[in-house]
Amino acid sequence: MTNPQDLTFERVFASPSLNGPAPREAKFSPDGRYLTVLRNREDDRERYDLWGFDIAAGEWRMLVDSEALGTGRELSEDEKMQRERARVGNLSGIISYQWAKDGSGVLVPLDGDLYFARLDGDVTRLTDTEESELNPALSSTAQYVSFVRDRQLWVAPVGEEATPITPKEGETIRWGEAEFVAQEEMGRLTGYWWSPNDSRLVVQRTDESPVGIVTRAAIGATGTQVFDQRYPVAGSDNAIVELYVTDPDGGNRVKVDLGEETDIYIARVDWAPDGSAIYVQRQNREQTVLDMLRVDPATGASEVWFTENAAREDYWINLSDNYRFLDDGTLLWWSERDGYGHLYRFDGDEWTQLTEGEWIVTKLLGVNQNEGTAYFSGTFDDVLAHQIYRIELDRPGESMVRVTDGGWQTGGVMDKQGRSLLVTRSKPDQPPQTYLADLEGGAIQTWVEENALDADHPYAPYLASHVMPEYGMIEAEDGTPLNWMMLKPQMEPGKRYPVFYYHYSGPGPQIVDRGWGGALAQAIVDRGYIYFALDNRGTANRGVDFEQPLYRAMGGVEVRDQKAGAEYLQSLDFVDPDKIALYGWSYGGYMTLKQLQADPGIYAAGIAGAPVTRWELYDTHYTERFMGDPNVVPEAYEAASAIPDAANITDPLLLIHGMADDNVVFENSSELISALQENNVPFEMMLYPGYTHRVSGEQISPHLWNTIFRFLDSHGVTPPE
Repeated sequence: MTNPQDLTFERVFASPSLNGPAPREAKFSPDGRYLTVLRNREDDRERYDLWGFDIAAGEWRMLVDSEALGTGRELSEDEKMQRERARVGNLSGIISYQWAKDGSGVLVPLDGDLYFARLDGDVTRLTDTEESELNPALSSTAQYVSFVRDRQLWVAPVGEEATPITPKEGETIRWGEAEFVAQEEMGRLTGYWWSPNDSRLVVQRTDESPVGIVTRAAIGATGTQVFDQRYPVAGSDNAIVELYVTDPDGGNRVKVDLGEETDIYIARVDWAPDGSAIYVQRQNREQTVLDMLRVDPATGASEVWFTENAAREDYWINLSDNYRFLDDGTLLWWSERDGYGHLYRFDGDEWTQLTEGEWIVTKLLGVNQNEGTAYFSGTFDDVLAHQIYRIELDRPGESMVRVTDGGWQTGGVMDKQGRSLLVTRSKPDQPPQTYLADLEGGAIQTWVEENALDADHPYAPYLASHVMPEYGMIEAEDGTPLNWMMLKPQMEPGKRYPVFYYHYSGPGPQIVDRGWGGALAQAIVDRGYIYFALDNRGTANRGVDFEQPLYRAMGGVEVRDQKAGAEYLQSLDFVDPDKIALYGWSYGGYMTLKQLQADPGIYAAGIAGAPVTRWELYDTHYTERFMGDPNVVPEAYEAASAIPDAANITDPLLLIHGMADDNVVFENSSELISALQENNVPFEMMLYPGYTHRVSGEQISPHLWNTIFRFLDSHGVTPPE
């Protein structure tokens, strides 16, 4: 039985959000007078409208009402897939926007069409078509609007009819779009770039014909759609990417010289601030070398400006957006060359290291070139509580100061001139707050979203049972310290409690921090479970040597580190050693399988959501970065696979997958299902017709979580009486 103040999964995923207001996409107007954000509605937590904050007056105003303006038109399949790539497939209303450089208004995509919203409330519709306008953008001076439609790039002077400026070349040629792996794995969502004065633009041409076709069945509730999807699985051919420089009308097109090798990745493209050059980051297929090309916009001729190499032979290059071309021709650049992610300055000949030490610069926020200062977030004080720092570019080592309060998990956004700083911070007992900060001392100048946990806050009814996490460290087999986090239910002396062991375990996300954890973990604790998470070797923000053990060995060191976490739990007198349940999604789902296979009997049960089961089924850029080419190192892929040892699973298993998943395709689970059945291994399964890699929604999410806990109940992984 739960008391009235205990959280249910139904309430966790209902509106309004228990996190309070959650503004997204915060941006400053070019003159710094306005701050704009996307705000979710109280009655629909996943629908966003555009709001503007007059900083001087301290007043909010809705600029675009997504419900009043929207048509509800069905999005194209391409736009749906792009939203999945951008991790916003569950959101509705306005999900992105762009300020005009002159500050006159913002470009707003909505329901596949484009609008221009002025600050006086006037909204002009720019397109009205059945097709979606993908990757819309205002040109640098806001003279033109551009977008991708039907595999071509279209351009028009604002307010006029758009025309395609690239040719129509068939089903396998796309202009102006980032290829699949750039969107999914490289953090590059666009395929064209305007020059600073609008006189030229760089356009990507993608030839998908070499890419193998994966026949993906999107199984829905009332029917099945079959998609022949160009999906470059590990070890197979990638799309061929070319770059062209053209006038806004499509004339005077020249090809960029990207070198003789075509089996490359185009990681980033940028114009020099004065438009004199184009800078292209070219990565080799192995992702161990990154060349910064300097391109002549008039001829397309290129030269290597500098080369970045992986920090060690058995490592890779982590791509980053933490760089900035400065007006004086120098470059601020993020690199892991000394073993930790730090900032450097390059003048064309020499490098100057700006930050150093056994800590990480996590994000370059902004540069004030007039004052010669740069702002960034990092882990200097505490890897579990990232802070914002300022340095003076001419004397970086002695000038670094922290401009935010310690103890909070903190992030920020700055305007392009580095004059305004928007800080978002949270703690385990305070959901995210947002404020404009004083640049010198970091003090709160103006609350943008105080989100106070007062009596009117959606989370207020549940504060009485809110649990603060405990933090600690255990040692990996080589002595490396591993951070963990634990939330305990209300416990009675002498009784032992089950553990809900959450993990992701793969490269990238840091799970354990001192930020707001959300209501889901609290709901699990309210049910009488200990909630536990641990960051194993391979996860982010601890340096090269901490991440490196994944190299050509996924499903190895992570399993052993998480086992160390389980053994630590079993040593605690308040933990029931026979009731430790694993849960993970995506890489975490894969890890659940590998842990159950490696250590039968340690875990009471495992829940594997949308797991990768065989890395040859996953894409090139992600998989080969860590695992190499399966044609060269097949033994590494065999060892990492969750298929060969499927019969070793003896503990209860619940397998969950969306049946229209285009990221970790359903074949990953169907192959596992077959292997388990052919070996007479019992397991349970919950499939979600029509859902992609993201199985979520106001009704579906509680269904999923109730399913998980019914599964645990049925196998006796329950709190003590």
